[in-house]
Amino acid sequence: MQSDSVQFNNLPKRVTLVEVGPRDGLQNETAVVPVKVKLQLIELLSDAGLSVIEATSFVSPKWVPQMADAEQVMQNLKQRNAIRYPVLTPNMKGFERAIAAGAKEVAIFGAASESFSQKNINCSIDESLNKFLPVVEAAQSQNIPVRGYVSCVMGCPYEGEISASRVAEVADKLYQMGCYEISLGDTIGTGTPLVAERLISVVSEKVPLDKLAVHFHDTYGQALANIFAVLKMGISTVDSAVAGLGGCPYAKGASGNVATEDLVYMLDGMGIQTGIDLAKLVSASMMISNYLQKQPSSKVASAFLG
Repeated sequence: MQSDSVQFNNLPKRVTLVEVGPRDGLQNETAVVPVKVKLQLIELLSDAGLSVIEATSFVSPKWVPQMADAEQVMQNLKQRNAIRYPVLTPNMKGFERAIAAGAKEVAIFGAASESFSQKNINCSIDESLNKFLPVVEAAQSQNIPVRGYVSCVMGCPYEGEISASRVAEVADKLYQMGCYEISLGDTIGTGTPLVAERLISVVSEKVPLDKLAVHFHDTYGQALANIFAVLKMGISTVDSAVAGLGGCPYAKGASGNVATEDLVYMLDGMGIQTGIDLAKLVSASMMISNYLQKQPSSKVASAFLG
């Protein structure tokens, strides 16, 4: 399905999707998902044409039990040359574990909210950035790309509205530190299109548009609308999770990331290339949803089921 609308809208011809389902999507599942299931999911996503798949997180198993098998996932993952498999590394210990396990790209995560930073990683924004500096320096010395995340960019469960200028400050610090791309996360999914547009307008004064990505949750059903709004502004990298997996444990009722299959359907309909096979993507969605014994929160997957 393709329309001619792409010809008169200022939309990118191609969008890169960063699949975060295996990490961000699964990390809050209470029942531990076996390594073989995680690897099967990554394989299916690879077969569907995803070129960037966030594989796991090298965080403390004490805080995120679901990611206690990070080494096993990376060591048994059949990495394909055309696909990137970034992993989350919150500190030097995590970075060293990741590299030893075969990771070739890492990500660090900060917040635009002081309250969220304190409750999520037990330190202030500035303290968190100071902790990331040696990680970035070590990565650069080994030619390991580093991606930066900023959470709570359009709202915080503790502080409410977050100013775009504060987001810009944190994003700029991560960019100046050496992150090749900054992903802006609407962690609790409260953003709306005009707020998203203002966010990108302000942040892009500090960080170039082609170095920005968005990571929008769909708590209030606004994720696709918000993505469309920022695509028109020049954003061409979007994070998403197969089956709409995930959620924010700190936000009551917060649903997961925007579903990858819903996003691909929208982009296909606008004639924007992704390189992703929608039918194969839905198969991946159904596999992990069946394993978790839950319905995918994806409208497209539900439609495919009929």
